[in-house]
Amino acid sequence: MTLSESIDTCFRKYATFKGRASRSEFWWWALFALLGQIVLGLIHEKLGLGFAVATLLPYLAVTARRLHDTNRGGWHQLIGLVPFVGFIVLIYWLTQAPVEPNRFDA
Repeated sequence: MTLSESIDTCFRKYATFKGRASRSEFWWWALFALLGQIVLGLIHEKLGLGFAVATLLPYLAVTARRLHDTNRGGWHQLIGLVPFVGFIVLIYWLTQAPVEPNRFDA
C-alpha cells in the first residue's frame, strides 16, 4: 500500500473500528499524521491543532484495525497511556506480523 492509498483508505474508513489494517496502511497513515501536524503547526499553531483534531478519530480507528490484525482488540491501544512502558509495548504490538487465522476477520 502506498502513502496516497493509505490516506484514502483511512479517510474512507474514518470511524471504522471493525476489520483489519496492514502494517503499511498503519505506518503510512502515522507518517502522514505526524508530518501534517508538524508542518501545519510550524505554519500556525491553530492549523496544527486543527489537523490533529481532524485526524484523531481516523488514527484511533486505524490503530484499532492494526491491533485486530495482530489478534488484539482495539481497546489494547489504551496501554499506550501507561507511562514509559505502555508506549513501547504498543509500538511492539503494532509492528508484529499479522496473525492467521484471526478472530477479527471480516
